Amino acid sequence: MTRGGRDKNRDEPERRCIATGDVQPKAGLIRFCLGPDGQIVPDILGRLPGRGLYVAADRAALEKAATKGLFSRAARQPVTVPEGLADLVEGLLTRRVVDLVSLARKAGAAVTGYEKVKEWLVSGRAKVLLQASDGSERGKAKLRPPPGDEGFIGCLTAQELGLSFGREHAIHGALAAGGLTTRVVEEAARLAGIRGQVGGATAGRE
Repeated sequence: MTRGGRDKNRDEPERRCIATGDVQPKAGLIRFCLGPDGQIVPDILGRLPGRGLYVAADRAALEKAATKGLFSRAARQPVTVPEGLADLVEGLLTRRVVDLVSLARKAGAAVTGYEKVKEWLVSGRAKVLLQASDGSERGKAKLRPPPGDEGFIGCLTAQELGLSFGREHAIHGALAAGGLTTRVVEEAARLAGIRGQVGGATAGRE
């Protein structure tokens, strides 16, 4: 399993992390580009032009790359690294996950609230259980995630999860199968890696 919480798939394009030297699927890495002013720019969506520099979705790896001159070495030229790069990446990934869950909600593929989530889990409609990282462990233990390594996401706070559903806070959520859910799982795995939740999106539950 990669540092970003994903299992290696030989069909996926792979890149080498400039901090760890590990080769792994691009989906488990953070891509960076060099801006016109020579500043390192996080490319969360992987769409910016130019040569990409890749770092594992891991806070320690990001901080090593930022403080040890590894971006300059990989780019083969002097570069400027933004202050607090790891925090910047975490914020961008958090927004990405929140936005994707919100899109799933609008598409009818996500629900929140204990009873609705429980109903989806019992009926088999739920493919992923979402639970706030700062929610009551006793309350969260009442719901069991769907089977599989990607059946649970616990890297969002109650406020962040609530934002996805247009509420002040939320503790429980569920996602149905579909392309949006696959993207949520992928991005949540990277966010969990940055937040130090070993095991990616599935961290926090047995």
